[in-house]
Amino acid sequence: MRNLANVRGCPVSFFSEYKKSLKMAEVEEFVDLYFYRPLAYLLVRAIYRTSITPNQITLFSITIGLAAAFCFGNGPTTAVIGAVLYAASVVLDCADGQLARLKKNGTRMGRVLDGVVDYIVGISAYFGIAVGLKPPAWPASRWWLLIVAAAASNIFHSLAIDYYRTRFLNVILDTTHGEDEDSRSFADERAALRAAGRRPLKRWAIGIYLRYLDLQRKTAVPPGRNGADWKSRRTEFRAANGTILRLWTFLGSSTQITLLIAAVLLGRFTYYFWAMIIVLNLWAAVLYLIQNGIDRRLERR
Repeated sequence: MRNLANVRGCPVSFFSEYKKSLKMAEVEEFVDLYFYRPLAYLLVRAIYRTSITPNQITLFSITIGLAAAFCFGNGPTTAVIGAVLYAASVVLDCADGQLARLKKNGTRMGRVLDGVVDYIVGISAYFGIAVGLKPPAWPASRWWLLIVAAAASNIFHSLAIDYYRTRFLNVILDTTHGEDEDSRSFADERAALRAAGRRPLKRWAIGIYLRYLDLQRKTAVPPGRNGADWKSRRTEFRAANGTILRLWTFLGSSTQITLLIAAVLLGRFTYYFWAMIIVLNLWAAVLYLIQNGIDRRLERR
């Protein structure tokens, strides 16, 4: 890859290099593609020639994310600061992967760490909101019920979008075999570390990653539709799923975080929970019906 320092000031080169920092435009969330990732790429360009690693950016992201959760938990007076910090955490979360792709120095453990950070920051933000932003007139039981329902919806949305995004990449890029081997390798590594009584934090992170993959396989994969026979028809599969996948991405974590940030900035943070529980769940149900029809048509052919 050309040195990024040599392409500054050239719009064509900027967008060309930016594209290289993405996984694949079709699987990116709209708000990531046009807001968070461009900001993250500017950061990547600034630090590209330094010794900063993707994992260090990931750790900085979790620090900023936890600070945002603390601000939420501190009450309405610091909620706006929390929203700004949460947005910064998302930018950093995007930047670690972009830097790894451009420098080609990403690691398997870095991918696990990135996923674990998302869980920790997300759970902490929900807890902070639950503790610090309860409307005075609301009974505690009603408020916590709303929090739990929104969190459960968040998990469901994450499983759905991760499954369809991963399936698309597996079919188009033929990565299923490598991913399966990677999961087995992580399981073996975790077992070896446990037997030796070493690296408890690493074992914990790998365990979370493996449990999430297992949950995704059990709950998000439509029976009999693993896409194994679609790899010989990639062009047809891509054409049939390109639009629906873009619609699935509106259930992604960055989109949900943006809704939360907007709700906090407007002083109407309960709107976020109703959007999660009602609007996005209805969106997911409609998409699943459409996706089911697309899959059946592809199978019949």
